[in-house]
This record gives sequence, C-alpha cells and structure tokens, in this order.
Amino acid sequence: MAKPREPKELREGEVKVTYLTHACMELVLGKKRVIFDPWLKGPAFARGWWLLHEPPSDSLDRLCAADLIYISHMHSDHLSYPTLKILSERRPDIPIYVGDTSRPVFWYLDQSQVKLTNIKVVPFGVWQDIDEHLRFMILMDGVHPEMDTCIIVEYKGHKILNTVDCTRPNGGRLPQNVDLMMSDFAGGASGFPMTFYGGKYSDSWKAQFIKTERKKLLNYKAQLVTSLQPKIYCPFAGYFVEAHPSDRYIKETNVKNSPEDLNALINKHAPDIKTWTPKPGDVLDLGLALKDPKNSEAITNPSASAKIYKDSWDFDLYVDELNSAISSDIFKHQNWIPFYYKWAGFRNYNLVVRMIETDDDFEPLGNCYNYLVDFLDLSFPTKRPEREHSYVEIKNRIGVIRYVVLHGTLWDDLYIGFQNRISRSPDIYHHKFWNHFQTELPLCKPDWDQFLQDEARHTTR
Repeated sequence: MAKPREPKELREGEVKVTYLTHACMELVLGKKRVIFDPWLKGPAFARGWWLLHEPPSDSLDRLCAADLIYISHMHSDHLSYPTLKILSERRPDIPIYVGDTSRPVFWYLDQSQVKLTNIKVVPFGVWQDIDEHLRFMILMDGVHPEMDTCIIVEYKGHKILNTVDCTRPNGGRLPQNVDLMMSDFAGGASGFPMTFYGGKYSDSWKAQFIKTERKKLLNYKAQLVTSLQPKIYCPFAGYFVEAHPSDRYIKETNVKNSPEDLNALINKHAPDIKTWTPKPGDVLDLGLALKDPKNSEAITNPSASAKIYKDSWDFDLYVDELNSAISSDIFKHQNWIPFYYKWAGFRNYNLVVRMIETDDDFEPLGNCYNYLVDFLDLSFPTKRPEREHSYVEIKNRIGVIRYVVLHGTLWDDLYIGFQNRISRSPDIYHHKFWNHFQTELPLCKPDWDQFLQDEARHTTR
C-alpha cells in the first residue's frame, strides 16, 4: 500500500493478458512484456504431471522475447527446467525475478546444466520499478514462507494480483483495488491420499475424502476472491493431467475442481466480478474490460482450428532420461545407502522407513534394493527394531528414486509426482520427515565422485 498511484485510463491494446498454459501468462504492459511461470515443455514432478493444454505454437518465441520473467517458486510446474533449457540456449541473459525465499528458487541451477546469467533475487514487499509506469512487488506466503510467493504487478496504477499457489498470500494482507486477480483452483497437487494403501485407504474412502477436500478448497478460493472484490478474476495454475499410461489410476482417482465451478460460485456471491475461464491463446484486453465488463471484444479467443488440449507428450524422451539413472555406477555398491542418508542429514526422529524399488506397477523388483532406515540413530538394520516406533513403507519406481538419489533432488518428484506408494503404522503424518526431504535437503548434491573413489580404495584393500 506504500507510495500509491492513482489509476490512469488505459487505451485499447495497452494492457493485454494472454493465457499460454497452466500457470503461464504473458502480460503486455505498454512497451514491456512479462511472463509468469513458464512451463511449456516436458513433464513436472519427474513424470507425474503433464500439461493439459497445448500451448500456442509461438509460446516459446513469446517467452524468449519477454522483457522479464517471474518464477513464483521451485516446484517444477512453475520452475520448468525443460522449458528453461530452451530459453537459456536462445536468451541466457533474460532477467528472471524470484523472491528471497529461505530455500533458493534456483538451488538446482548449477546441476541442471541450464545456463541462465541474469537471475534477480528480490526482497519481499518492495516495489521493483521497471519503467515510469510499470512496477511489481513479490510477496511471501503466510503458510509456506520458505518456498511460495505471489506477485502484484502495477501498470499506470492498475493492479494485477497473481496469488499462484499461495495458501495465505502475504499473510492475508492484500489490496482491495485489484483490477485482475488470478489464482490456483484445482487441488490434486499432493500424493495424499491417492498414493496411500492399506488400512482405511480404500477407493471409496479416497473418493469421499477428495470430494470433501476439493469442496473446501473451492469455497476457500471463492471466499478469498469475493473478499478482495477484483474487477476480473481468472482461475489458472491447475491445468495439468496425469497423462502417462502407468498413472491411469491416479488420473481417474485424483478428481480436481473445475474452473467453471469456481467461477459459478464466485458469480453467485459476487455477480459484479467478471470471471474468465481461459483457453490457450485467449487474450484479455484489460482496458476494454474495465470500461465495459460486458464488452464481448474484451476477450479475444484463438482461431477455431487452434488446438486446446494436448494428446501427445513425448513420454519416452523424458522417462528414458529418468531411467538412465538406473545404471549409474553408484548403485553397484550397497554403501550408497548410508552415504546418501548421511548426506541428507535427517536423524534423531523415532521413525523407521522401508524403501522398496519397484517397476511401474509398484511391484518389487528382483535384485534391487529393499532396505530399512532407522532415523532415530540413522542406522540401517536388517529387521525392524524391537522398541516402539513409527513405521512407513514406501514403494518407489526405480527410475525416479534413483534419479532423485543420484542428483540429490527433493522428494517432491516422488510424493507430489505420484511416483510411490505409501503405507504407515500408525496412520499419522510425519511432518518433520517429509518437510526435510521435500524442502530441507542440502543445496549441493551428494559427492558421488568421492564415494566411488572411497569404494575403489576399499576394494583395493
């Protein structure tokens, strides 16, 4: 709310917002072009998420022509290395802005072999002036300040608020005079409960739980939007699909909210808010929409022949890359297990985990690793200890777990990517364990070169 600017009238075509896919929007603001969260190529979360919509054919050209890019957080449906690889080959010096989160957004950049040279980490709650008319401010999430961010873009006093995936954007302190608001809507971005088995986790229990949780999310998002009273609202950042054939069960089970349902709920409680359910290539002219929300020319749709939904995803290209980790030399030595978990650094917690390598159907593989980790003292027993303890069994697709281990990446690829199956006794959530492996792993990958050298010396002796 500092240094307010009075809104000035916008000319037709002066501010255009184009939906590309998922959470990726292009904003043309006067002479500047801004891109949000470009996920335009490949999967997210290992091989678990794939784009639902076909981006416009010139999306990569638009990305490379941007004046600046905002990336909200490190999850791979927002920070897409397959997309950034193409960008780095064409415009490595493009300014990319991220918030100053405790876990750096680009912590994996050096390992990714993506060469980007102009990443700007900015403090929260401070206006970043781009030109005399354009500025933006990155804000943290009140629930996940270590990772999630959102953004306010202001042009000639007109505010565009993008809350992205934030659960409580800026701790609930948001401006009321927003012209365009966009947020996530779908849900389904968690392994729970779809990947859990045993006990109460029947298909009928999961279906009822998902139905209840999605309704809660729908009502919460509608309440947030109606409380802020933006002139225009757009649900986005939820257009993904579990497209790989091996994830058919997840696709059928993980029912998501529809943008139409959320918009209908908003219209019911706040009929003055104009809602927009975007399709790839849709263009919102903010000036026209503000002058007359009912103006049919305020939103331009792509041609009737434009492809809306994807029907092919290059599965083999990306799955083969993951599976290449299976044959890595480190897995020829069983000592990789204590080396990896000591590197991970989680201990002094009364939890025993059994890790099982499996095929795509989560059937254990012969001659592959099936081992216990006792996180109380970080030991690796051959059987469960006799003391009272919590127990979690995790079946992991072999290509993904070995890729995660080899590169030292976060376990989001396994958990949010639906690449494992989990049972637990007792049936409780171990926040410390999951939070460590999903957000607090060391910033540098394990030193596998040193590991192999040590193993070679031991073999020689």
